[in-house]
Amino acid sequence: MTDFTTDTPIEVKQSRNARAAKREYGAYFAVIFFACLPLALFTWALFALRNFRLPEKDPVQTAWSQAGIITPMIFQR
Repeated sequence: MTDFTTDTPIEVKQSRNARAAKREYGAYFAVIFFACLPLALFTWALFALRNFRLPEKDPVQTAWSQAGIITPMIFQR
């Protein structure tokens, strides 16, 4: 009897897992981004009121960078 399991395309299974991992990462990133956005807006406004000048980064950039730092920490193994 011929063993057909050795000819199974492994790349198809890996690509599905990779796409699922990307979707999961994107979902976590979005949740963390929207959670960081109000705090970033608050700190941006507080900085502007205290120093009478605008910070270098706007609140969206700050929340984006914070989400970019926090999300990979969740996916570390």
